[in-house]
Amino acid sequence: MRFLKTLFWLFIVAILGAAGGFAYWAAQPVLAPGQLAMDFAIEPGSSLRSVADQIAARQIPLQPLLFEALVRLTGKEGQIKAGHYAIKPGTTPQRLIGQLVRGEFAQESLVVIEGWTFRQMRQAVADNPALKHDTLALTDKELLAKVTTEFNVPEGLFFPDTYLYAKGASDLQVYRQAHAELLKRLEQAWAQRDLTLPYKTPYEALTMASIIEKETGQKAERGLIAGVFVNRLKKGMLLQTDPTVIYGMGDKFKGNIRKRDLLTDTPFNTYLRVGLPPSPIALPGNDALRAALRPERTDALYFVARGDGTSVFSSNLPDHNRAVNRYQR
Repeated sequence: MRFLKTLFWLFIVAILGAAGGFAYWAAQPVLAPGQLAMDFAIEPGSSLRSVADQIAARQIPLQPLLFEALVRLTGKEGQIKAGHYAIKPGTTPQRLIGQLVRGEFAQESLVVIEGWTFRQMRQAVADNPALKHDTLALTDKELLAKVTTEFNVPEGLFFPDTYLYAKGASDLQVYRQAHAELLKRLEQAWAQRDLTLPYKTPYEALTMASIIEKETGQKAERGLIAGVFVNRLKKGMLLQTDPTVIYGMGDKFKGNIRKRDLLTDTPFNTYLRVGLPPSPIALPGNDALRAALRPERTDALYFVARGDGTSVFSSNLPDHNRAVNRYQR
């Protein structure tokens, strides 16, 4: 009898010890501080055993049987979401379960740069290995149709910013995010516009913003440059801006504009055609949008680059020619 009693208590102690060890394991970080984060993917329709095996297959030091037991004890076995995840240093098995249940997917990012053309954006998206490339075989027009039916040309319709997405997300998600952000920023800028501006539509303002974006990298000068272009539009003068000519040249542009390029007619040659070009020529950022819709008041009609990133502004042609002779010739 005494032997059975002793055996019983030994059994209780063993159970408590095992429970204590299990609880201790569940509260310890899977990866120690200083280790690199490790990623893994859970396939759709995976069983709990398969989930544990997929994590283990990535060499993540998580005991599959103990993890499976912990999930069952928490009653979350039917709530794990498929997707791409990253386990960071300090994450415990308990925290990992919450991550899988809430669908806290691994975050990737793509940076779209101000002044890029849509072509450059497409290349950056295509080169990003973390995206699922659903649009790779589409033409620009076919891609745009999957994002919006309101426009015919994709240039300028995507806001330059940093976009976050879950690893393995469709590249269409990035395009839709960037387009929605552009529409939001354009709507905000249009609502606060100078009502004396010559633009008939927000799209015309977007086109002007893209020209301003390409004309200067100097944030302080964008408002003045916008003022010059607005003055020229109001007077019916040619805009005569090189970035539009370059855009119209396409692959023919090799780094320099020659006189014959200025005399070659394209829809974007503002040395030959009055008014704005038919579409934006780049992806404008917020500063360019604000400048286009709230330009600085100026009597200047001309400007020329000094060669140091800044410009000289003139209100008449003789002064402008002197500035050209000094800084360009």
